[in-house]
Amino acid sequence: MNFKELQDFIKVIAKSGATEVKIETDELKLTIITPGKGKTAQGLTETTLIQQIPMATQVSAIPQMQMAPTMQSPVMPQQVQQVVPVAPVETKQEETKESNYITVKSPMVGTFYRKPAPEKPTFVNVGDDIAPGKVVCIIEAMKLFNEIESEVSGKVIKVLVDDASPVEFDQPLYLVDPS
Repeated sequence: MNFKELQDFIKVIAKSGATEVKIETDELKLTIITPGKGKTAQGLTETTLIQQIPMATQVSAIPQMQMAPTMQSPVMPQQVQQVVPVAPVETKQEETKESNYITVKSPMVGTFYRKPAPEKPTFVNVGDDIAPGKVVCIIEAMKLFNEIESEVSGKVIKVLVDDASPVEFDQPLYLVDPS
């Protein structure tokens, strides 16, 4: 039996729906076992399991309104959660105090560095006085190290960005008290 005859024989057996065929000749021993419809190779009935996975739903915060429970499944009851709005942390006194400060912002996208080199001291620290033209940090963009100079004068109140972290255009870097 040549290869072409063998292929044709296997196709005929597959079309006939036979699940097991054994053929023995002097030159060939062939056993073909195929699973029947709905059966596996071991002869067991194949079972398809469909499982529903509960989807997390997003509940928006609507003041003084509760959502009605939806249809509940006896297997896995759904829970309705109410989102309660939280009061702002900052008080009006802090807002007016911070509104007196000037924000030094990033003029470009890049990586923010407080030092000119790892072993050198920082350009400015909290409590330092700065003046227009004084270098306050370096921003690396595309392997170019750009010195960022202050455009305001005052005392540095807070450093808003960690050293060696990425910054975006117009992102606040320092809080400065102009008085």
